[in-house]
Amino acid sequence: MKSCIQITRGIESLFGTRDENIRLLESELNLRTRLLDGDSLELEGEESQVRRAERILEDYSDLVHEGHVFNNGDLNSYMRVVTADPNVSLRRLVESGKSRTFGKKVLAPKTVNQRRYVDAIEHHDLCFGVGPAGTGKTYLAVAMAVAAYLNKRVSRIVLTRPAVEAGEHLGFLPGTLQQKIDPYLRPLYDALFDMMDSEKVEKLVERNVIEIAPLAFMRGRTLNDCFIILDEAQNTTSEQMKMVLTRQGFNSKMVVTGDQTQIDLPSGKKSGLLNAIEVLKGVEGIAFVNFDDKDVVRHSLVQRIVKAYDRYNELIGAGRQLALKLGNDVPQEVPAEPPANTAVVIPEVPSLT
Repeated sequence: MKSCIQITRGIESLFGTRDENIRLLESELNLRTRLLDGDSLELEGEESQVRRAERILEDYSDLVHEGHVFNNGDLNSYMRVVTADPNVSLRRLVESGKSRTFGKKVLAPKTVNQRRYVDAIEHHDLCFGVGPAGTGKTYLAVAMAVAAYLNKRVSRIVLTRPAVEAGEHLGFLPGTLQQKIDPYLRPLYDALFDMMDSEKVEKLVERNVIEIAPLAFMRGRTLNDCFIILDEAQNTTSEQMKMVLTRQGFNSKMVVTGDQTQIDLPSGKKSGLLNAIEVLKGVEGIAFVNFDDKDVVRHSLVQRIVKAYDRYNELIGAGRQLALKLGNDVPQEVPAEPPANTAVVIPEVPSLT
């Protein structure tokens, strides 16, 4: 089936950098497209897929005419969602993720799970955001913390993460204690500097309004009127996770973020994040939001890398289970018993004297 859609405005944004948006539409819906006369797009493919593409493009055209601006990468993120799920429309996705102000940043959730994550943080005192790198778990959590502080819903922000090396041994770092732990906490600083002026962040850190500290500093404390973020939670032990979860005081929110596929703990140590997901499942007042590769909002290569690792791990896991099963099916050789009335010869042990 062939169809033609008129795109009078926003044709450059629709195609995207190196035509990445149109290529995504073609590959996900198995279509062929052709630009005609500069403002019309011809679609060719199965009727059901052409109809879906028409709805997506009509929503795009209407939104552009209404004044909506798709910033760099936004449309590609939306396209990934609407092409994967036929029940989600581009208009509904864009309108449900309306922009919010987080300090000096104006952000809008770019995927369905990001929207669920922001809503879960707003409506729950404890929220877990679990998923691969690049899905915005930490960034959105810091944005919500900054918004809560600026709107005077909390009086302090506490950001913490375990100081675990990612498979490297850095030895003894020079400097004061703060200088030693700062490299491990740098991603939290980066997100804060994106939301607020660096001078303001530094002043708030000096006044202890914003506290950025390793997990070991949390023991024995009660954190009232705070917004607490535990980042890289997959690298906590079960004991550390229980310790930090029980620090939450009155009028406090806590967000726990982690990636189950990037655990840097020594072998034999179970991740506190995995344990908490098992233990706290079904507990009232706790929200769990799981991200996947469709929620990756970094470079498009990151999404493909996450998919590749997932496929590889599935194959390795399936192969390992098959090997175990085959190993169990092989009958064990039972040593034959000597016939009755047969003498058993025991070799003589030579004397050591």
